[in-house]
Amino acid sequence: MILESLVTTLDEQGRINLAPLGPIVLPPQSPGGLPQFLLRPYEGSTTCDNLLASGNAVIHVIDDALLIAKTAIGKIDATDLVVPIPGLEDTHVRLDRCHRWFAVRVTQRAGTPPRHELTATCLDSGLVDPFFGFNRAKHAVIEAAVAATRLHLLPPEEIEEELERARIAIEKTGGEHEREALQLIWRHVRESSIS
Repeated sequence: MILESLVTTLDEQGRINLAPLGPIVLPPQSPGGLPQFLLRPYEGSTTCDNLLASGNAVIHVIDDALLIAKTAIGKIDATDLVVPIPGLEDTHVRLDRCHRWFAVRVTQRAGTPPRHELTATCLDSGLVDPFFGFNRAKHAVIEAAVAATRLHLLPPEEIEEELERARIAIEKTGGEHEREALQLIWRHVRESSIS
C-alpha cells in the first residue's frame, strides 16, 4: 500500500524540508511491531538529497488538503509547523498537527537514479490528532496535487481532465480549504504552462 504523506527531512545545516511523498508501507519486522517503509524519492529533490545525506525522515499521516497542495506545488517555510521529537531532536522534527507520525532511518539503499529505493525502519511513532473521517474533496485535492507534479510527464489535456474531476468533487463535498487548495493548483498549472 502506498501511503499519501508529508515528510520532513533536515539538511546538513538543520534547515527543514516539508514535502509530499508516497512511501510503500512494508510489514513490521516482528509481529505487533511498527511498519517499515520503502521511500522512493527522485534524484534532485531536496527530500532525496536530505535522505541520501542523513538517512533520517519523519513520515506524517495528515488530512490537511491545503498543506498537501502547497507542498506539492512549491516549497513552504515549515519552521513554525514542526516540533522536535524527544530523544531524536538533533535528527528528526515532526509536524505539530498531524494524525500520526513515524520517525524513520534508512537501513537499505537500492534502486537506480533517477529514482532511489530506500528501506526505512521506524525509530519512534506517535498519535497526535484523532482522525475525523473520510472526505471525497480531500482525496480529490490529493489527486489534483499529484497531477500538478506531473506537468513534465503528462499531456496538458490529461492534467486538465484530472483537475476538472477534482473540481466536481470539491464543489459537492469540500470546504473552504479544499476550494483554496484547488485554486492554488489551477494557478500553478496555468503559470507553468505559460512559462
